[in-house]
Amino acid sequence: MEEVVMENLFNGEREAQIGAANELANLSSKQRLKLAESGVIPPLISMLHSQDYEATEAALFALLSLAFGSERTKSRIVKSGAIPGLLNLLHCQNKSLIELSVAAMLILSSCKSNKLPIASSGAIQILVEFLNQDFSNDSISMQTKLDAIATLHNLSTCHEIIPLFVSSGLVFSLLQLIHVSEKSSEFVLKAIMLLEDIVSLSNDALQEAAGMSGSIRALVETIEEGSPQCREHAVRILLFVCKSCREKYRGLILREGVMPGLLQLSVDGTWKAKNMSRELLLLLRDCSNYGTRNKQSKRELIEQIMQEIDAEEGRVVETSTLRLVEEMIAKLSV
Repeated sequence: MEEVVMENLFNGEREAQIGAANELANLSSKQRLKLAESGVIPPLISMLHSQDYEATEAALFALLSLAFGSERTKSRIVKSGAIPGLLNLLHCQNKSLIELSVAAMLILSSCKSNKLPIASSGAIQILVEFLNQDFSNDSISMQTKLDAIATLHNLSTCHEIIPLFVSSGLVFSLLQLIHVSEKSSEFVLKAIMLLEDIVSLSNDALQEAAGMSGSIRALVETIEEGSPQCREHAVRILLFVCKSCREKYRGLILREGVMPGLLQLSVDGTWKAKNMSRELLLLLRDCSNYGTRNKQSKRELIEQIMQEIDAEEGRVVETSTLRLVEEMIAKLSV
């Protein structure tokens, strides 16, 4: 069977080539690996450049089948020149081909040796442009955007690529997506996870995220409305922001009404979220010595935090909020 597939891909007419490409998906992983090592990849990549939709689609499915589960094959596909063909397809008008191309980019980007070649190809900017497109654009589905974010997340594990993320406008795009999307959605979770990775590795990205109009509000809203995982990532980003320059960002964070959400998170968040929210609450306190919290009584801490909630938010504190403050202080004092 492998010999027939090889023969048809290299020497067959259009129908034979398409049939051979489709047949690849039905072969065992061992057979696919053997074909990849025997040189079946170049003719498939040639088919990517065809103006024939059926041939291109068959080639994409075949490459996806070959790449699945084999790091060696993923690397071989990129070294054989697949990325330019995939990038060309990302500019086409066919929704199915765009989705398959992004899926292929996602699978190939999981291979360590492929990360820099993909990043240097211009793929990052194209993927960011996808994220910037409105969902009303029929050529971009939610799954395509999720795959684009996942591809960028794969690339983010190579720290040399982070400056390309910053220069591409990715930080702005992710914050916009977080702002306009349902805070408890998988989409926001993927976006905020990637944003956290970027700002944790790049001071330029952190300063861009902190200084962007509406960014802190979007993170505060995520703390209030997001899933447990989204809330955890949002508070960590705000903690990065506040630690980067407490004098500059403390007031900005407080003015967005973060205190009730942080208090709630300090009591019922994930284990990591509880610790980070309590640390951020202490940073947001109006005191000159961050390290002296153990010298103050619980009552003094409660009164101080309650005063700050009133001062910064301009509203009467509810009994439930007082109870949250007391619970948080009790845990801090343990």
